[in-house]
Amino acid sequence: MLSVETRHAVHPAQAKVMDTAELRAHFLARDMFRDGEIRLIYTHYDRFVMGGAVPAGGSLTLETVAETGTERFLDRREMGIVNIGDTGSVRCDGECYEMARGDVLYLGKGSGAVSFEGEGRFYITSAPAHAAFPSRLITPADCKEVRLGEPASSNQRVIKQFIHPQVMESCQLVLGYTSLAEGSVWNTMPSHVHDRRMEAYLYWGMEEEARVLHLMGEPQETRHLFVANEEGAISPPWSIHSGAGIGRYSFIWAMAGDNIDFTDMDFVKPGEMR
Repeated sequence: MLSVETRHAVHPAQAKVMDTAELRAHFLARDMFRDGEIRLIYTHYDRFVMGGAVPAGGSLTLETVAETGTERFLDRREMGIVNIGDTGSVRCDGECYEMARGDVLYLGKGSGAVSFEGEGRFYITSAPAHAAFPSRLITPADCKEVRLGEPASSNQRVIKQFIHPQVMESCQLVLGYTSLAEGSVWNTMPSHVHDRRMEAYLYWGMEEEARVLHLMGEPQETRHLFVANEEGAISPPWSIHSGAGIGRYSFIWAMAGDNIDFTDMDFVKPGEMR
């Protein structure tokens, strides 16, 4: 079963007057992981798509998505998949990729239909692509690690870069995930915006009752979302994206837009935020 939800772009002036329910309707990505279903959110931010596939021991195939206007979903797109569940496999273009928890699979433009199998919980990200690059399975042992922060500022964390220029080549999709050290709560500080691309977060590895206070909005007009495990936040180019969580957690970040320079961001000092 396939379902697709469309999210239209929001002007920052409109976001200023939204109440909690409206903010959540536009920017919170929830209910993406249901047994036996593929559930996608098609955004009008750089035509980025995020969603989940949960085969629940069976098999699910993603091939045609009407919103793209192409015969097959990947005809003019690339895809990044993260397994956040037990071991499963993905079949595409005559290859079978077995994925353990935390593995990342990149599928290039024109890869064809994609089948999800086994006990995995597959987080799907996708962006338009103008060229075809080789598909690749990237394990945590293959990624590039960056360690940032310190216990004193409650933001000690490890950034694992997977679909990233220093690891592999892609068109515009950049993806990795960040894990907080025990006792640290802040996931991105100082905060920043990057007007040249959008970003989406998926929070995972959290206890059922835990929440992340995800900060969004323009730097001088901040808003917030309370986000649960396996829920995400859609971040427009004009919005900050930081969070503080209860207990240990990780988040998958994925970006699409004008460039793939991970460091292309405009920092906002805490004293400048409102």
